[in-house]
Parts: sequence; structure tokens; C-alpha cells
Amino acid sequence: MHPHRRADPLTGRHVLVSPHRALRPWLGQQDTPDDSAMACYDPACYLCPRNHRAGGIVNPDYAGPFVFENDFPALLADTPAPPADTSMLFQMEAASGTSRVICFSPDHSATLPRLTPAAMRQLVNVWCEQTQELGRHHAWVQIFENKGAMMGCSNPHPHGQVWAVNYVPDEVQREDDRQRAYFAAHGRAMLLDVAAHEIAAQERIVIRNDHWLAIVPFWASWPFEILLLPRFAAARMIDLGDAQRTALAEIIQSLTRTYDALFNTSFPYSMGWHGAPFGGRSTDGWQLHAHFYPPLLRSASIRKFMVGYEMMTEAQRDLTPEQAAERLRAVAC
Repeated sequence: MHPHRRADPLTGRHVLVSPHRALRPWLGQQDTPDDSAMACYDPACYLCPRNHRAGGIVNPDYAGPFVFENDFPALLADTPAPPADTSMLFQMEAASGTSRVICFSPDHSATLPRLTPAAMRQLVNVWCEQTQELGRHHAWVQIFENKGAMMGCSNPHPHGQVWAVNYVPDEVQREDDRQRAYFAAHGRAMLLDVAAHEIAAQERIVIRNDHWLAIVPFWASWPFEILLLPRFAAARMIDLGDAQRTALAEIIQSLTRTYDALFNTSFPYSMGWHGAPFGGRSTDGWQLHAHFYPPLLRSASIRKFMVGYEMMTEAQRDLTPEQAAERLRAVAC
């Protein structure tokens, strides 16, 4: 019940943990969860099969995961160099790449926990295929999903994205530097050591199977944050074998069902995969992992706001990661 700081070994950042603040009354914003039942097909949806997208293209009558170039991409393949500026304070560089959308299923209502096991396994294969294809020509490939209007999702049809860029982004560079430094100092992958410690401690594990481990990390910033780790050495998603992919599909569905069960709502989150960058770099020290960052704090209608102190100084949370893991374990599916 006492405030303290925890260090994140992946980024070097800290989080202020203030568990006594969970007792304070809440008179702030309360959101109304949108848990209305969705039909399997919506004729007005830009992402459903056979429908027109916003840019006018007609979707095929797809039956499984469907990948297409984003009609409103954040990145372009051919980007000219910006004007040169001799000032050290005002530097720019060209950013090029590609942005794609991954519809999980033709079913408009099929969020990850509602996919069939076979469809979830297909999606894992698509993630691996996109990583392999785009990694041939880009330094970084980011697979992610923003689920729910609360996380800025612009279309309710279950989908994710993959962005590939010609540089290593800041957050990834932090993880790259620190994992390499840990490997140089200890001769072991940092996140394999984390997994081994968590299995021994049993404090922050939410779900596990023979190949994967879902934990609330010791250094979590978001209330019910999850770090999804392989229990075996794997630098990138393309390193996963058949059994490991099947086990990954299973634990993702178990985790997302657990999220939905916590507050009896379709749980919003942002999730994304981090693996070793491409471009001929060594993968020493790198361990594949996924981050799940859900905003909900106390209920389906009360969320955590990263504002004020968090924006100006460092992250802060109102319940310990151990408390969060215990609550998720209690409803694990």
C-alpha cells in the first residue's frame, strides 16, 4: 500500500506505483461501453466482404483473413528527401514505407476471442507471412491492433494493421539497445530470464501453456497491461514453428476472453508485436514479445487517463501489477 517506483528493463523508463490511490472516490468521466450485439455482416461497413471501401474499391468476397493496402496510408513507398537544414535543432529525414490493413475475418462480429480456433490460427500465419514479406525490404515491421472506440479504432469490424518503415522507431530502438546490452553483460536474452523468473515466482502470471506466458509485467504502466512472451528462444515471429504458432493462437484467445470477462465487456486495448529489427542486424539478445495496453481501470466505464503527471514526468498506476494479475487470474478463460 506504499508508493514506490519500478524500473522497466526493456526501455529504461520508470513507473510510479501508488496502490493506496485505488481507494479514492471517482467523480470523473465515465464512458458508456458499446456492447450492443453486432451482426455478422453490416452493409454499411467499409471492411465487410463485397462492400465498397471509403476509397471506392470493392472488397472481395473473402473467407479468411484479408490483407490490403491501406486506402489512407500513414506511409508512402516513395518519399522525397526534405530540404536540408544546417541547424542541429531543426532536423528532418524522409520516412518511407507501407501501411496495410488485416481484416481478421469476414464476420463483422468476430473479435479475437470470438474467432474460431482455426481462424485464429490462420491469423497467426498471416502475421508471420506479413512479417517475412515486409522484412525483406524494411528495417521495421509493426503488427498491431487498436480495439474499440476508446482506443481510437475508426471501424468496428475486427481488424489490425501492419506498418513497415525504412528506419527503427524510437520505442523499438530503446528495446534493441537494452536487450543487446543485457545479452552482452550476461550472455542470455533478457526476456527469457524474465520468463524463467515469472514461472518460478508465480506472482504475475495470468495464463500460460507449454510454449507461451502471459504476465502483468513487474513494470506495467497500464492497469491491466500484459506482456506475452515465448518460453523458448525466438527473435522474430518468422522463427515460430507449427506447434508454437498453434499454442500462440490458443493463448491469445484465452487472454482476450479473460479480458472480456474481467468487466463483462468487449475489452478495448492496443496490442502490438516487437521482434528483432531487419536490415542485416544481429539478433543477439532479442526475444519476440507482444504488448497489450488496455485503458480500463475500475470498470467497463472508468478508464485510466495518462495525463498531467504521466505526461510531464513518468507513468503512474493505482494498483500493483500483482493485484492486477490476481484479478485477471480469477476470471481466466
